[in-house]
Amino acid sequence: MREPNPITPVLEVKGLCVSAQNRKKQLTPIVSDISFSIAPGKVTALIGESGSGKTTISLACLGFARAGCVINAGEVKLGDVDVLRLSNAQRRAIRGKDIAYIAQSAAAAFNSALTLNRQVTETAVINGILSQEEATAKAISLYRELDLPEPETIGDRYPHQVSGGQLQRLMAAMAMICDPRLLILDEPTTALDVTTQIEVLRSFKKLIRNKSTSAIYVSHDLAVVAQIADEVMVLKDGVEVERGSIDNIINAPQHEYTIELINAAHIMPEQLPAARTPLLNADSSIALPLLRVETVTAGYGRSHKYLALHDVSLEAYSTRTIGVIGESGSGKTTLGRVISGLMNVKSGSVSLEGQPLDDAIDLRDRDQLKAIQFAFQMADVALNPRHRIGKILGRPLAFYFDLSQQAIDNRVAELLELVELPTEYALRFPRELSGGEKQRVNLARALAAEPKLIICDEITSALDTVVAKSILALLVELQERLGVSYVFISHDISTIIQMADTIAVMREGQVVAYGTTAEVMTPPHHPYTQLLLDSVPAMRTDWLDNLA
Repeated sequence: MREPNPITPVLEVKGLCVSAQNRKKQLTPIVSDISFSIAPGKVTALIGESGSGKTTISLACLGFARAGCVINAGEVKLGDVDVLRLSNAQRRAIRGKDIAYIAQSAAAAFNSALTLNRQVTETAVINGILSQEEATAKAISLYRELDLPEPETIGDRYPHQVSGGQLQRLMAAMAMICDPRLLILDEPTTALDVTTQIEVLRSFKKLIRNKSTSAIYVSHDLAVVAQIADEVMVLKDGVEVERGSIDNIINAPQHEYTIELINAAHIMPEQLPAARTPLLNADSSIALPLLRVETVTAGYGRSHKYLALHDVSLEAYSTRTIGVIGESGSGKTTLGRVISGLMNVKSGSVSLEGQPLDDAIDLRDRDQLKAIQFAFQMADVALNPRHRIGKILGRPLAFYFDLSQQAIDNRVAELLELVELPTEYALRFPRELSGGEKQRVNLARALAAEPKLIICDEITSALDTVVAKSILALLVELQERLGVSYVFISHDISTIIQMADTIAVMREGQVVAYGTTAEVMTPPHHPYTQLLLDSVPAMRTDWLDNLA
């Protein structure tokens, strides 16, 4: 009796090696001996921290290596075809058609000058698979499957006219327009707030199931991966450390690094952190707030035509953290800009230690500028790529303290040590640092002014979970050592709960819940607070399917 033929994998990777190559053609391995296969309709997740090789492997499955890298060994078979043995023209022919790629940043992937429909249908039309009319009709069908609003007309808009979550789903439509056999999703929800992440995850899962498409899902967050993957490969430093079904990985992890990833995942803590004692003055009276925001209304455009904040009031105390939580567009960053003086107000006031602050940064005196510093979300954008780290950290020292060059160099070394970076990093450029290291430099620059308050605007949202955990631990340590206060802005309520003493929940420019962490997080919750809590993935494979 003949044995039944096993199911032919859609993708089979054998012994894949990718190396960095210098000008002398010397190779340094960055991905070593990677092998895996994906069956039809199944999802394999590649998970690990930044630099683990996840994206390098997924790009190699397209037959692509980034500048300075070479694929120097292995096979990548799509069905019977070895992608690595194809010519450049043959590889271009299968990209978008047989293998589609969904990048992390949809905003960077779309051309702002072209309508969404033109970009979504482009691959199918150029390759002659569909006429423009057929491609447009199919795009509308995909918009409907992806639960996009107004599917018949949304494609007539431009990228800036839709939200981040909608743009990410439109990228999925662009990837699926040719019915590819393999879909590569590279951190597609990392930059999204928790409520939008749920919508996008649900849409991706529905699309993969309905089309029986095989997929590689690249992520650093096991709680997210648990909702969509069948099999998981855990990577560290370009090497596989563990592999198994998603159930086995999250319920019975074997490798210590897998356990570290599970512990760092964005999930709700089992219990609220202990509340710190109220701040007291020397005479045992309750301390006054360090910062007070009173009934602030502010917006954009001439005369604040488009309001982003409506009568917002809150307080921040010395050596304490106030968490500001809400989804994209809730007004969190606008509030941070108002506090720092980067944006003026229509009405209301901001005061520091009882003294009113001018709402225009150029009218604040040097002491007021020193007192409030801003740590930006994207360190890549915030750090000048043409300057060495020493010069980046030296500029606020020269501006605020009028130090000699030798004193600046000594203080730069102290700041690097403070954020747990080697002092020799002063000679490096930002491009020579990892994402987590750049965020530490971002913090060091804020600390250079010796501020009383730092506004931390989503400073861990673009980092992998392990690195983000280390940054949060650093913030806690710096607060204990230096007595600095934080306004900690985030869309991740699990992180806010860990960090904050008080919480302001924002929605559509208003504070809808405000109080100590225990008060805000103890039922009964405001309905929007409950929505945020319900949107944090649990470390269970059935969580998304059972979500109402």
